[in-house]
Amino acid sequence: MRKPIAVTTAALAALLVLPATASATPGSGVTGTILAQKTIGHTGYTLREITIQPGGYTGWHLHDGTLYAYVKAGTLTHNKADCSLDGRYRTGRAFTEQPDQVHIGRNLGTTPLVLEVLYVLPAGSPLSEDAPNPGCGF
Repeated sequence: MRKPIAVTTAALAALLVLPATASATPGSGVTGTILAQKTIGHTGYTLREITIQPGGYTGWHLHDGTLYAYVKAGTLTHNKADCSLDGRYRTGRAFTEQPDQVHIGRNLGTTPLVLEVLYVLPAGSPLSEDAPNPGCGF
């Protein structure tokens, strides 16, 4: 019985220490590093730096809670599930993503896009959940 606990503990430790990639369907050119993590009560807080290479994208996904993001470098093109442009966020801009809204983030520029993102999620929730392409041509 102790072996499954050790395996679970090792997997959790690897998740917290190793750089993470965005969880999306399908993503390309995205890397992420967790900078800080804390759970208070029933809410998990994760601060993460995400880099999207030129031409890269997160893939279609959603979150169980609210995200607060800041663009450190580059420009993020953000689209909703109805394929409409939700926003184009340049260096120095901040924006919020609401829970349960399917979206995609893309870097249509020629330089890396760097975001700092604070995830405020129900404790134990994944940072993001895959969603199928809603039929958009990108």
